[in-house]
Amino acid sequence: MDRTADRADPREAGASWATAAKATLHCLTGCAIGEILGMAVGTALLWGNAPTMVLAIALAFLFGYSFTLYAVRRAGLSWKAAIRVALAADTVSIAIMELVDNLVIALTPGALDAHLSEGLFWYALLGGFAVAFLVTTPANKWMIGRGKGHAVVHAHH
Repeated sequence: MDRTADRADPREAGASWATAAKATLHCLTGCAIGEILGMAVGTALLWGNAPTMVLAIALAFLFGYSFTLYAVRRAGLSWKAAIRVALAADTVSIAIMELVDNLVIALTPGALDAHLSEGLFWYALLGGFAVAFLVTTPANKWMIGRGKGHAVVHAHH
């Protein structure tokens, strides 16, 4: 008896919240490293808000993509294929995360003028990550359930 008919396509049922949360944490880790590094460098160099945020966002994308690139390269993909997978897997997730995180920071009174030594700098940054996680997880769940986003990476693990 063929039991394949008994097994539903996982995309039909959608992704689990656990899978979406794990994908979001993966993305958040790379984003957080890049964002913190960019904010710290820009703040330490006394740059203005705009160049500091541009650096932080660029580094968030760089580190976010690099985590996926590392994983899929270890799985044997060529650089060209690995870059395509990373772009497909992470772009929407990182973009949502960065939009939300930077919006929280921008809307937190005094956060853009806070320095590295001030608690407000770190509370706004970490609070932004928390809100970004809560907003990005449902988006990742929706994408993974349709075979998009981090589902592209899972095919290579």
